[in-house]
Amino acid sequence: MLTVFFMSGCDMFEYHPYSTKFEGRTNIHATSIEQIERLCKDKEEITFAFITDTQGSNTNMQDAIRLIRERGDIDFIVHGGDQTDFGLPKEFMWCRDQLEASGLPYVSVIGNHDCLGNGEHTFEYIYGTPNFTFNAGYIHFVCLNTVALEYDYSHPVPDFNFIEQDIETLKGLNAEKDSIKRTIAVMHSRPGDEQFNNNVAKVFNLYMTQYPGLFCVNGHNHCDDVSDIFSNGIIYYGCTNIKERAYYVFKIRKDGYDFEKIDF
Repeated sequence: MLTVFFMSGCDMFEYHPYSTKFEGRTNIHATSIEQIERLCKDKEEITFAFITDTQGSNTNMQDAIRLIRERGDIDFIVHGGDQTDFGLPKEFMWCRDQLEASGLPYVSVIGNHDCLGNGEHTFEYIYGTPNFTFNAGYIHFVCLNTVALEYDYSHPVPDFNFIEQDIETLKGLNAEKDSIKRTIAVMHSRPGDEQFNNNVAKVFNLYMTQYPGLFCVNGHNHCDDVSDIFSNGIIYYGCTNIKERAYYVFKIRKDGYDFEKIDF
């Protein structure tokens, strides 16, 4: 005799992102980027908070968002990926709702945990494409998917066509009007990490050198690590996970910038 047991419960099965209507905001980058560009257009000093790897750290993320909101000097928030442990829609929605509570515009890159299951599609549905750019005044942000291991190297990660087109667009913009003074590259995993396609790390670095005034920010490693990886003056600011109760704040000016680690 074959006995079949059926288990019930709302949390037993997760839905495909395109088969169920999500609650709350979707296609967030389309509106957040417009807000950031408008708010920062004529500012002399631009300040953003960088948080990352918030998965499974609900209370700590809530505390960080509250402190960021209470500061009063943050223009927008950048999330470095790994919003989730398992790529589940409810994890993405929870993180999104916490970011919404800041009252500030925000963007996020995709992390390796965010790609699990249908996570990549959920990320795209809630936020937008994994590779994107925007200009906050005189600062160009290039936000990249760098978690190559999650794609078995079957997709161009990092996408050099995207990067090359962005560099050419930026050169054209600065040829008409020298408006972009600094570039910030945002990624979850940086060169040298196990998630990064290190076969092309040197090529990646070569492309990065073509951006004006570049520095990079990343998550993934759950520790603080500020390094000149290629010994060429391009600094990578690796931020610890939110479980360690810390985030970064960058204050950017045309002639330089200040970096601060906030422990709370």
